[in-house]
Amino acid sequence: MAGAQRAILLAQMLEHTQELLDPFAEARELQIKLCFCSVAHGGTIEPHSRRGQLRADYIMCPHRMISPDYNHIQQLLARERSLADAAEAHGTLAGCLCGSAGYRLEDWLREILPEGRGAPATAAALEELFAATAGALLQPDMEFELLLPGDEQPIEVRTAALAQWCQGFLYGLGAGTITDATGLPGDAGEIVRDFVEISRAGVDAAQDEESNEAAYAELVEFVRVGVQLLFEELGSLRQPSAPAAAPLH
Repeated sequence: MAGAQRAILLAQMLEHTQELLDPFAEARELQIKLCFCSVAHGGTIEPHSRRGQLRADYIMCPHRMISPDYNHIQQLLARERSLADAAEAHGTLAGCLCGSAGYRLEDWLREILPEGRGAPATAAALEELFAATAGALLQPDMEFELLLPGDEQPIEVRTAALAQWCQGFLYGLGAGTITDATGLPGDAGEIVRDFVEISRAGVDAAQDEESNEAAYAELVEFVRVGVQLLFEELGSLRQPSAPAAAPLH
């Protein structure tokens, strides 16, 4: 995708952030109702009338990266006694790839596995996920995907996993040379600050199932595209990562 198109896409995303999520939760620390995380002003932000409409503006490409199954990765991580679940581990990977140049599979394994290495089956699956994620971020056609539970899981489970994914992403982003990502200038900083709020999201039981499902789908799409745009925006700031000193957990 050309730079001009990406700039337009970024402007569309940020223009419509207030339309993307409201039924998903209160950020308890801020004591507000999210209207897609346009926050930090106190009080209550009421739901926007266009809730539930998936924005076609930023769904630019039908292609998606092919990655290992969420449940399979979750089982492998549990077997290795990792305290990071599959969503958080993948978010950490994406954040580290955005924040550090030359980030390696070995660096990621030291973050998410107690011994920094796993059984052959675990290592093979995580290597596949690493390659798929790094390759998708480098592609121009925006095929990056988040590793999240499937649609057969309850909306509460999927929303919690998305929040954990964003927590992992923020950790990974801060583990590189970009130590204060929320203070980044312009659109990049705004996207990161939105991610901070998404990391606190939960399902609003007062909303019906259809509204919650629509809001979840829109939120996932926002994060998906936001990560790709951050990867490009932060290219000039990335520096080679230092070897991880200790696991994430």
